[in-house]
Amino acid sequence: MAGSTKTTALFLALLCLVLLSEVGMLMAQIQTPTSPSPGPQVPDECPTKCAKRCSNSWKPKMCNKTCVACCHRCPDHCVPDGPKASRDSCKCYSQIMTHGKFKCP
Repeated sequence: MAGSTKTTALFLALLCLVLLSEVGMLMAQIQTPTSPSPGPQVPDECPTKCAKRCSNSWKPKMCNKTCVACCHRCPDHCVPDGPKASRDSCKCYSQIMTHGKFKCP
């Protein structure tokens, strides 16, 4: 009886893997580029602004990652100027909450 339980569990695990791979292939086929032809590329200012903003942070990598995400969420890509600047100098940036509970750095 223990052997048939192991066989059944192995069969179900194999079946799940096959189904997951099929779903992955279907999703890859469904995702087609819908954007129009690319226009002129605008340089991304967020990493530069955030590097300056997070220069005095005790966790600069995490600060940069969060800051860039917040910067991209703001339509004007505003980031407070400098590590000690008030968040309120950029209205959008000051109102964004990461994970619904933390303010942007």
